[in-house]
Amino acid sequence: MSKKINDNLEAQAFAIYKDFTEGLEASTELSDIATITMGTSPEGESFNTDGQGDVFYQGRTDFGFRFPTIRLFTTEGKRYAKAGDVLMSVRAPVGDVNLAKENCAIGRGLASIRPKDGCYSFLYYTMQELNFELKKFNDEGTVFGSITKDDLFALKIVPLDGQRRKEFESVVAPIDALIKANEYEIFRLQDVCSTMLSRLTH
Repeated sequence: MSKKINDNLEAQAFAIYKDFTEGLEASTELSDIATITMGTSPEGESFNTDGQGDVFYQGRTDFGFRFPTIRLFTTEGKRYAKAGDVLMSVRAPVGDVNLAKENCAIGRGLASIRPKDGCYSFLYYTMQELNFELKKFNDEGTVFGSITKDDLFALKIVPLDGQRRKEFESVVAPIDALIKANEYEIFRLQDVCSTMLSRLTH
């Protein structure tokens, strides 16, 4: 039920984004509004599954509806994302996005993208829009094996001015907060189910 609600909420929020950006040409570079960190992978022996070190996300295989699932940790993280940053897949398929729900280390399959003005919702839906654009190319037979740092920094986005970005944020951030609360409830229920199943099988 919560998943269906979140699908509807995100569709509503994206429709609001389209209304705000209607008629505007993508002419600003992504790096103008965001700080971008390209991930890099630690040494393999630093990985573990028992919670030692930092949460580590390698690529889109960890992605969920909006937040990734924790599978690995590393004691030798090299590049990091902060909670709330957009995580974007930079290897095939390029463009898929999630949000970091905690500070985490990121591998070479991901980039961390953080808004310079604190407008996290605007950045998230901007990246969703970019994802649709990248998928159009994939549908036409062009394979994005990866995207370079320079190409990512130079991706063209809609140049919504600062005041309008803040107006968008005031409308959509509460929707995103509700989606986050629903997602966290789903995670909590999954943990409860896993614990119960574990007890039943031992």
